[in-house]
Amino acid sequence: MEGSPQAPPVKVGETYEVSIDAVGGKGDGIGKVKGFVIFVPGVKKGDYLKIRITKVLQNVGFGEAVEKLDRPAPRPSRFVTFTHEDLKRSEPEPEKHYEESDDFGEDE
Repeated sequence: MEGSPQAPPVKVGETYEVSIDAVGGKGDGIGKVKGFVIFVPGVKKGDYLKIRITKVLQNVGFGEAVEKLDRPAPRPSRFVTFTHEDLKRSEPEPEKHYEESDDFGEDE
């Protein structure tokens, strides 16, 4: 038996900024809000816009375009990227040499 269905993360009347990542078979733009699929008629793939939620079903929602927006600047990555050439250029750390000893820091 499956667990109880989770409530959709959007409600009718709410507005969100979404990127239209695909176009469905009926020509509606497809975007996501918090991982939840939203269909928006009259838009095309690549659009970035403010939408208002008009209908919410258990697995999908529907919205209408309110305003076309400029894409926000991409956020800088939290990760550093190295190319293969960068790694080749980096100098290896000098090897540390240790003397072998039976003295483990114990006082005699």
